[in-house]
Amino acid sequence: MFETLFSRKLNPEQDEISARQAMAALMVRIAKSDDDYAVAECERIDAVLSVLYSLSTSEASALRLQAETLEADAPDTVRFTRAIKEEVPYEERFDVVRALWQVVLADGERDHEEDALMRLLASLLGVNDRDSAIARQRA
Repeated sequence: MFETLFSRKLNPEQDEISARQAMAALMVRIAKSDDDYAVAECERIDAVLSVLYSLSTSEASALRLQAETLEADAPDTVRFTRAIKEEVPYEERFDVVRALWQVVLADGERDHEEDALMRLLASLLGVNDRDSAIARQRA
């Protein structure tokens, strides 16, 4: 256990993730935030990843499965938003928030936990509440 912990600290490049992985992990985290990780949400995540990154269905599913592991192992959300902010220009972050809203709305219900996490994510990504609301409407 300690060997794994210390090897991560000594090798920070192991902890670096791409914006693509971070995006997928955020989608998984928002889908799980209401304690109901529904099939509809998994399917929506796969569909959004497929469109965003021009992936086949199986590639998108594999990315989601990898993201499920990343999300489960991540102690906080900042790691993911930081990776996105480093690679995605500000002008394109509105689309990131819209994609996250698509996952929130995939099961047809909005939950207080999902709303709270979306407010946090939008803020961490530098997208204000007004633009997040517009992204939600477009989702």
